[in-house]
Amino acid sequence: MAGGAPVSDLAAMLAQMAPQLDPVHYCFMLISPDTAPQALGGAIATFREDEGVTAIVPEPLARELGEEGPTMARITLTVHSSLEGVGLTAAVASALADRGIACNMVAAYHHDHAFVPAEMAERAIALLEDLQGSSL
Repeated sequence: MAGGAPVSDLAAMLAQMAPQLDPVHYCFMLISPDTAPQALGGAIATFREDEGVTAIVPEPLARELGEEGPTMARITLTVHSSLEGVGLTAAVASALADRGIACNMVAAYHHDHAFVPAEMAERAIALLEDLQGSSL
């Protein structure tokens, strides 16, 4: 993963994004009192909304806990993007949307992560590598 100072310039973020496909598949699931101990213990991310807590959980655990939602692949944009950088999420989501690939973006402190349908992961990686290459 890229280190150093956060990058905020869009052209630089795109040129340095170096998308990396996680071999683990994930599911987004709502947490209930019954699933909370296991799901939260295995989650790679959580988000609290008015309607409840969503966790992103490895697919095997999600299935064990009864989740039936879609299987997602995580693509990490390994550039250390600034939390104040403008346009990376839009550029990535638009590039994928233009090719009919759903994309759920999650920003963390160091990197942005695109969750795409697992069956479209290889196609999504190729598109993002093309986007990166056109920005060099």
